Amino acid sequence: MSSDVTMSKVPAVTLGFWIIKILATTLGETGGDTVTMTMNLGYLVGTAIFLTALVVLVAFQIAAKRFQPFLYWATIVASTTAGTTMADFADRSLGIGYTGGSLLLLACVLAGLLAWYWSEGTVAVNTVTTRKAEAFYWITITFSQTLGTALGDWIADAGLGYEGGALVFGAGLLLLAMLYFWTEISRVPLFWAAFILTRPLGATVGDFLDKPLANGGLNLSRPLASAAIAVVLIALVLILPQRAGKHPGAAPV
Repeated sequence: MSSDVTMSKVPAVTLGFWIIKILATTLGETGGDTVTMTMNLGYLVGTAIFLTALVVLVAFQIAAKRFQPFLYWATIVASTTAGTTMADFADRSLGIGYTGGSLLLLACVLAGLLAWYWSEGTVAVNTVTTRKAEAFYWITITFSQTLGTALGDWIADAGLGYEGGALVFGAGLLLLAMLYFWTEISRVPLFWAAFILTRPLGATVGDFLDKPLANGGLNLSRPLASAAIAVVLIALVLILPQRAGKHPGAAPV
């Protein structure tokens, strides 16, 4: 390996990355609902639990010397479960609705990206090789996961239902894939757009699994659905190739 290539603390963005990411977001939805609804702890308590877990895991992730697949994906799951409960708290407990919650969280994502760009000169994930960049990365990840949850609920509540929402966000991801393969558009905004859209896709799938039949769901047990998704997720992390992303040189992307 060339001496001017630094290994990132986050994984290379591959097809396997996106498959595991969608599963992680689905687990975040069912897991978050398990705590807030099935266990009846409420959105505020659920947010406190998952946000605490996220802070602890991010601290371990930043302190790690190299990319560790299970630690990374555990942190992603924590961010998506925290995102689920925070979005539900913003949408419902604060009384600003899905539209207000989505706009508020979009502003948070954009503010995080702008602060990151202002500090580092880039928001490309293959440049996450320092603790400062990784802190910005996880802040942006958490806000994007929360925004994705709000968008998923907004679309489903607008009359499309969970199946319709999954089709909408799946079509959006297909469009982004077409732009990636067939155009020269910068990969950086395409990545963040895809990262945000995979969250509501996973959220609508999770809601479809565990919401009541009367609401268009399958009414599956949330704890059992979460356990099954977790088993598949762990298996895929073991089976699919997991490698750190590469950051050639230090030029911003």
